[in-house]
Amino acid sequence: MKPTLQQLGLIRKRMEAAKSREGSLYAKKFADIDPASVKTAEDFQNLPFTEKEELREGYPLGIQAVPDEQIVRIHSSSGTTGTPIIIPYTKRDVEDWAALFARCYEMAGITEKDRIQITPGYGLWTAGIGFQLGCEKLGAMAIPMGPGNTDKQIRMMIDLKSTVLCATSSYALLLAEEIAKRGVGDKVCLQKGVIGSERWGDKMRSRIAKELGVELYDIYGLTEIYGPGIGINCEADGPMHYWDDFIYLEIIDPHTGKTVPDGEIGEIVITTLRKEGAPLIRYRTHDLSRIVPEPCACGSPFPRIDRIIGRSDDMVKVKGVNIYPGQVEDVLRAIDGVSSEYQVMIDHLEGKDIMTLFFEMNEGFEKKEVEKAVAVEFKTKVGLKIVPKGVAIGELPRSEKKTNRIFDNRY
Repeated sequence: MKPTLQQLGLIRKRMEAAKSREGSLYAKKFADIDPASVKTAEDFQNLPFTEKEELREGYPLGIQAVPDEQIVRIHSSSGTTGTPIIIPYTKRDVEDWAALFARCYEMAGITEKDRIQITPGYGLWTAGIGFQLGCEKLGAMAIPMGPGNTDKQIRMMIDLKSTVLCATSSYALLLAEEIAKRGVGDKVCLQKGVIGSERWGDKMRSRIAKELGVELYDIYGLTEIYGPGIGINCEADGPMHYWDDFIYLEIIDPHTGKTVPDGEIGEIVITTLRKEGAPLIRYRTHDLSRIVPEPCACGSPFPRIDRIIGRSDDMVKVKGVNIYPGQVEDVLRAIDGVSSEYQVMIDHLEGKDIMTLFFEMNEGFEKKEVEKAVAVEFKTKVGLKIVPKGVAIGELPRSEKKTNRIFDNRY
């Protein structure tokens, strides 16, 4: 999908603004590039990518493109390792983000009559405050709980008759299991769940939907590009609509950097079309997806990408085989008796790599038979011999934030 003439015009304006602040990232990066020369899709695709490491190197405010007096807020990436990435926002950026998030709620069929319980974290991270901004822009009732304190979450959910839950998939599952354990499902009024910040498989999706009795929606975003709220799936289908009047989205081959044809899986690259405080040109997100070229049954003109299947930088290599979390989920999805939660441990013992796959099992299935089926399916689909270990529901850790499922203990 090539940029339109209108998008190219907006890109040129953002490039000019991005390089105008002396000493900024793009003042250096585009020193020898005239924004006016970017007239075609080919011109645009010849521009250099922006890498996450460049944003880290610019810490704290090397990405800032406007004077200090125009900055009204900063946010930071949620990563726990390395130098944090600081993103400044202007008043217009915050207003635009609220409008984009309100669109997401509307796409999910959420209205001003809903009561939205917000469990993602607040603070420098963009999650909680983004969900609240969109809620208030929409005119719905915000219940800004933040993460944790499950007892209070459930009490507020029941007493305030929350109709929408916003959460990570990990915490949504934890709440679903706790509500079922307490036998209070009939007192819960939830109708929809808006889930973001981490990828999640179909088994986890079906468990949450069934136990909470809700329709689930995948919301997409990242701190560097406003935050959550730049895309969401609709009531008609699973792929996510994204707001191409605010972002231009490419899919590239992560190894060659070349744009792939629509429909092929690759890495998402985003250019902001209107962001003032920290515009980004051809930013490599490392998220893996594909353009869905077919029109959506809902009738929306906004283009779509498929659900995020993983990240180009969360791959691990075991015995020469490249493994992504999505592959593990694909294997487990096909096997009866396997629930949604899993954990991978990779160790180097006695001179060789060993991958142990722990997975939770539903009751009523023979453990050895299920383990054998998992081992065979993994060898067939992924090409690697593993050690399968079935455990009871609830034995693997739950998280109020993102859940880490792959542990590489070799280094």
